[in-house]
Amino acid sequence: EDSMLHEIFRATLGTGAALAFAVMPSLAKAQRPATTKVKNIVLVHGAFADGTSWSKIIPILEARGYHVTAVQNPLTSLADDVAATKRILALQDGPAILVGHSWGGAVITQAGDDEKVAGLVYVAAYAPDAGTSANETSTPFGVTPGQKAITVDAQHFAALSPEGVLESFAQGLPMQERRLVLAVQGQSYGPMFDEKLTVAAWKGKPSWHVISSQDRMLPPAMEQAGAKKTNGKAVVLPTCHVAMLEEPEKVADLIDDAATHALVK
Repeated sequence: EDSMLHEIFRATLGTGAALAFAVMPSLAKAQRPATTKVKNIVLVHGAFADGTSWSKIIPILEARGYHVTAVQNPLTSLADDVAATKRILALQDGPAILVGHSWGGAVITQAGDDEKVAGLVYVAAYAPDAGTSANETSTPFGVTPGQKAITVDAQHFAALSPEGVLESFAQGLPMQERRLVLAVQGQSYGPMFDEKLTVAAWKGKPSWHVISSQDRMLPPAMEQAGAKKTNGKAVVLPTCHVAMLEEPEKVADLIDDAATHALVK
């Protein structure tokens, strides 16, 4: 009789344990957050440009359910652009993906230590290390046709010649779109390219990179080296410097990938 009771006890325990293990996964699933996807996207334009750089990207990302904000950089110093970016980050209601084009890559590298930033996306951009400047990051890779088209005025503000914009900055776009890029180009304070960063946010946060293989403004080899240095995920597109205007869907796909995986451990 004792032996029979022992067997019943063992069988009951086994059934209970099996039930417990069956219930545990469903409990864990119920307790897990509904999504880890980042919903806020903050876009940071580069030099010789403004927020219209993102005019094709914004509607694509918004249609995918993202809250998108474009920073309007004053382009007067690294500190000023970082401050403008951080003001926009402060308005976000949760984690954000910080996207930088060209000079904007230097800005997001410095501003990306903000606690709201979950990941960084570099689009044909500088990705400097702490203690180095944008110019120091680019110099080892040579001078591009676009850089040769930069003119500087007596107040040290830089602009691209019309030919530089049309043939070396936005050459992959239809001519009507190139002329729009030319019309909205902002003057950029030349000395800011020599300002050294004090932070390299990519050292502590994941990064994604668009490398524009037909870039005539920044060296594609520099963009490739930046992706390798940061241990980021890179896609190579056969685009001009403004990849987000030439291949907006593909650039949006990479931003979407960053938003989907930045918080996944």
